Amino acid sequence: MKFSVFLPTGFGGDLAGFTDPAAAADLVLELAVTAEESGYHGVWLPDHFQTIPPSASYVFESWSLLAALTGRTSRIRMGQLVSGNGYRNPALQAKIASTVDVLSKGRLTFGIGAGWYERDYQAFGYPFLPAPERLRQLREAVEIIRSLWTNDVTTYDGEYYQLVDAVNQPRGIQQPIPLMIAGGGEKVTLKIAAQYADLCNVMVSPAEAERKFAILRDHATAAGRDFGEITRTVTTTCLIADTDEEAAAQLHPSMGAFYPGDFASYLLYGSLDTVRRRIEAYRAAGVQELIVGFHNSTDPEAVRLFAKEFVS
Repeated sequence: MKFSVFLPTGFGGDLAGFTDPAAAADLVLELAVTAEESGYHGVWLPDHFQTIPPSASYVFESWSLLAALTGRTSRIRMGQLVSGNGYRNPALQAKIASTVDVLSKGRLTFGIGAGWYERDYQAFGYPFLPAPERLRQLREAVEIIRSLWTNDVTTYDGEYYQLVDAVNQPRGIQQPIPLMIAGGGEKVTLKIAAQYADLCNVMVSPAEAERKFAILRDHATAAGRDFGEITRTVTTTCLIADTDEEAAAQLHPSMGAFYPGDFASYLLYGSLDTVRRRIEAYRAAGVQELIVGFHNSTDPEAVRLFAKEFVS
């Protein structure tokens, strides 16, 4: 199982203490460099425009920050977890991703999802359509992006998006760029992932991840796809403490907005032994890449400590 780092961009209020935006950006870049030096497989950035809940604290636009990361690192893979489809026209999104893949010399994994944080849409003037429509948009967007990465010319006449003789050059270094779809919706999202994705991502317990992956397998079989072609990833969060009780005291009910069920029983919060057991539970569930956000998300030492104990 590979390990990656979920970097802060301010969405969770991580950068609330900063009054110098350049210093805040430098910290995020430093965390990525620390992850690379510590042997992690990749770094991932959230794609949001405002904090949750909304505040005046800093939040960086993720694709701009990702472009900066390409010049500060040389080995580690990078991507979005995940781009909100409603924020950018998918043809433009494909073009941006192709450019970042070139800048990184072929280290981009492109993540995309249907979008969920309604306040982003309201604040920045994007229509927040009902979930079934956002998922139909996502399917069209993925088809467009895949086409622009693989075909010389793309014409597309969909319900939501239309392209006429669109050319995307350079397409990127990777042919094509790996594509991740995030979300655990069992009837639609996982079906789209089974048809189109190179990676899928869910934010659930090990037992629930195993169940979701079984559904993904069924969708892949129905689509005539080799399930083994889809890398299975899970996002979690971590706080290593001297005791389980000390770590558990840092959990907050608001985390249930991201991690369903009894998250205290499966998040990587606890002593080293507890964190190790919980990591092994994800491994046993078939997780191939564990993407770890840190409770102390702006502390490079948290990145280093986890790597020392768990990243080979």
